[in-house]
Amino acid sequence: MGVASFVLRRLGGGLLLLLALSVLVFALLAASPGSPVQTLLGTRPATPELVNELRRLHHLDEPLVLQYLHWLSDAVRLDFGRSISVQAGTPVADMIYGRMALSVQLAVYCLLLVLLLGVPLGVAAGLRRGRTTDRTISLLSTVGFGAPVYALSVVLLYVFGVALNWFPVYGAGDGFADRIAHLTLPAVALAIVLSAVVIRQTRAATLTVMRQDYITFARLRGLSPGRVLFRYVLRNSAPPVVTSAGLLLIAPISAGVFIEQAFSLPGEGSLLLAAVAAKDVPVVQGIALLLGALVVVVNLLVDLLGFLLDPRIRPHTAGER
Repeated sequence: MGVASFVLRRLGGGLLLLLALSVLVFALLAASPGSPVQTLLGTRPATPELVNELRRLHHLDEPLVLQYLHWLSDAVRLDFGRSISVQAGTPVADMIYGRMALSVQLAVYCLLLVLLLGVPLGVAAGLRRGRTTDRTISLLSTVGFGAPVYALSVVLLYVFGVALNWFPVYGAGDGFADRIAHLTLPAVALAIVLSAVVIRQTRAATLTVMRQDYITFARLRGLSPGRVLFRYVLRNSAPPVVTSAGLLLIAPISAGVFIEQAFSLPGEGSLLLAAVAAKDVPVVQGIALLLGALVVVVNLLVDLLGFLLDPRIRPHTAGER
């Protein structure tokens, strides 16, 4: 009952957030420079017949509130209209779905690298607080966190793509193995930056757990260091680490514009950049709303997983949320 109540409350909050986001996204068309008709025309000639057709299709002869309700009813059915200029006449939903697979693959690959790199280093830093290992890992995480993603991408491209010729330097590749090879450098570039967040979160969680009484008691009972680590430290450090790592799944999708441009990847980021440059408002609206929905869903899943992993927060969460 507590889990169901928690999910319903979080889902209700997420739907309200999406509703507010939809208002902001719809306002892009109304607030864009010039008239909405001119924006929708793009480079097409403004003939009276075409102007009247666009006004009819987009309900521009109706009050703004009714226009929003019409647009929202279409968006709920995943109908975001048609592209104005990027791929004129192509349904926006088809353009987004055609690019989404690559962005999701990059995000999952990046997340795996972040977990494989960030969690062990964070635990090692927490277990050796104040020692050389801790200081070295903390320094590396600080450097990684502050590294510009685009500059890091250029360095990786030159070193591993051009100089050493280990990985392809552009494109998405065909087939599983080729796709992995093409996504390795972009995933590594993102993982270097995002791992710093997981390292810090894991280190802080490990330090908190190591100060608990049950760790002292476990050691007094003569349990081996490995058993203390896997049974107590990692298990009790998991909730905050899962929370931070889950939210990082969104970062490669929402912040992948620079990466996709640097590596010539045809994903959501490059589509968003092309749509903004071409003032293709329906495409921008569709991507923005989709990313907002993705953030809400991932937040819900992360909160639910943390709720299930940490029994200590269940009564508190069920009672207050």
